Amino acid sequence: MQNLENILVSRRQFLALAGAGAASSVLVAPLKQLFAREARGQSVWSKGYGPLKKDPQGLLDLPAGFKYRAFSRTGEKMSDGHAVPADHDGMAAFTGPAGTTILIRNHELSPNEAPGVIASTAQQYDPTCRGGTTTLTIGPDRQLIRHYGSLAGTYRNCSGGSTPWRSWISCEENTSTPETNKPESPTNVSKRHGYNFEVPAQATGPVSPEPLVAMGRFNHEAIAVDPRTGIVYQTEDREDSLFYRFIATQPGNLKAGGVLEALKIKERPQASTHSFPAGRPMAVEWVRIEDVDPAQDTVRVEGFAKGAAQFSRGEGIAYGQGELYFTCTNGGSAGLGQVWRYLPGKTAAGGMIELFVESHAESAIDGPDNLVVAPGGDLMICEDGFGEQSLVGVTPKGELYQFARNAINNREFCGACFSPDGKTMFVNIQDPGITFAIWGPWV
Repeated sequence: MQNLENILVSRRQFLALAGAGAASSVLVAPLKQLFAREARGQSVWSKGYGPLKKDPQGLLDLPAGFKYRAFSRTGEKMSDGHAVPADHDGMAAFTGPAGTTILIRNHELSPNEAPGVIASTAQQYDPTCRGGTTTLTIGPDRQLIRHYGSLAGTYRNCSGGSTPWRSWISCEENTSTPETNKPESPTNVSKRHGYNFEVPAQATGPVSPEPLVAMGRFNHEAIAVDPRTGIVYQTEDREDSLFYRFIATQPGNLKAGGVLEALKIKERPQASTHSFPAGRPMAVEWVRIEDVDPAQDTVRVEGFAKGAAQFSRGEGIAYGQGELYFTCTNGGSAGLGQVWRYLPGKTAAGGMIELFVESHAESAIDGPDNLVVAPGGDLMICEDGFGEQSLVGVTPKGELYQFARNAINNREFCGACFSPDGKTMFVNIQDPGITFAIWGPWV
């Protein structure tokens, strides 16, 4: 993540040269050219790693010089004897022993979906649910060594994020409760959902699930931790979602509780961010959420009533060098996606936010979702839209290019992350669930 500093420095220099008054046109107007795609899936991109080469295996198209290995596919037998669960999603990489890499991977599964994450009843949060996480150990040669369930009994684990204390926060993207059950519904539950759960990187099997209630009960998507303060920033996947932060009572110990707040744009209470100028920083303040565990799905309702800004389907988030980027899958005037940049303030009181990129046509980024920073400083964004699905790179100058293409189907890319040494990118195709290791001439 520290490589994001390169993006931010270069971007500041670029905007300085372009002139403050030109910021909006630099970042928004040229997108149709930068993202220009010809008909029938043929793409024209600026720079990047070059044109994609058709994969003879029909899995993953990549630029020349890059290779991949596919493993841990849905239905394969894992080291714990259970089948690899379906619907691979968010993911993070950690340093393992003897040169290995540990991956923790989400599975976005509802109660009626299979195969799910299997564990004993005592190791499941809610026995009616099939979502959770699996943990994979990858060797220095990028070969799969072992994989097994590590969190079970949760509902639609979409994304999450890693922590500086070597754990994965897995987020539930569903707020079902026993009170919302319907007779004979295949998705009835036995406990409340809409929580975050923590999975240590060193877990060798299913953890004892404990909902992090103080972080809020809502349609969680992803989190990112500011290592300087321990503050956890959270996105919410709703059409009228908010952007949150959680200030832990004991930084690094989320179970000890804390304060949940939502972002409010100063002098623009209850702002709707669908139509906003790009490249124009705005001061923010934070409003406190009092009812963090409501009986109904009302966390965002409380925050908005207190003046918090609404974002359209907050999704992936990445931290680097004191700044954060997060995506809104169908934000913007065209409903095709936005990327926002947030700069925390020197105190806990405020900060600055600006619209970084917005898509105005399907020929641009179509449904930006998970995002990560490549070794050379480029931002890599997973698409979750319509038609052809790609991994899209954004250079420090704002130029965009296609780095990878799903050659199997039109299902989304998920969980893009890099090994701690920066030499391998790991990413998932959600369905059929496949995890890839990609390596090559990263710049």
